[in-house]
Amino acid sequence: MKTEIGKLIVFSAASGAGKTTIVKEILKTFPQLVFSISATTRPKRETEKDGIEYFFISEDEFKRRIEKDEFIEWEKFYDYYYGTFKSFVTENIESGKSVLFELDVKGALTIKRLYPYAHLVYISPPSFEELVNRLRQRNTESESDFLKRIDRAQMELSLKDQFDYIIENKELDTAIKEAKSLVKKILKES
Repeated sequence: MKTEIGKLIVFSAASGAGKTTIVKEILKTFPQLVFSISATTRPKRETEKDGIEYFFISEDEFKRRIEKDEFIEWEKFYDYYYGTFKSFVTENIESGKSVLFELDVKGALTIKRLYPYAHLVYISPPSFEELVNRLRQRNTESESDFLKRIDRAQMELSLKDQFDYIIENKELDTAIKEAKSLVKKILKES
């Protein structure tokens, strides 16, 4: 008898739209979800821990893993590599566990191509101007990285209509409630 395949739920947004905050709240509410931790070559921020927010690895190791086809999806942006380990996802969904992803837009669309049954959720800012303000207030990167994020945000916003669901994060508590309600509905689907 075959075990049911776990669900894949992917949250995506431009930087500063609030997806990390929303995903953290979802994980508190749905402890049965397995969070997919991405690998990256970018430097660890002071508040981050290896194996929690990301697996921080060297660029050489990342490239070796690309050559070995160990990633479901990977991309280089802001001068750093980011990717999702294939083995992690396969092991969890084949054992019936549902996996929650927090990915950039291109990574999310790659997941959908490989796993057509994946549910893609886009967290949209109320406006592009508001997104720029949020990123500016965050003050976590250099001016050149900030400008790269703004350019990328414009591209990512242009792709949001390719997602299954769009939640506007105008007011954080409302967006969190909408996201939780959506995840509950997805998890109940058979």
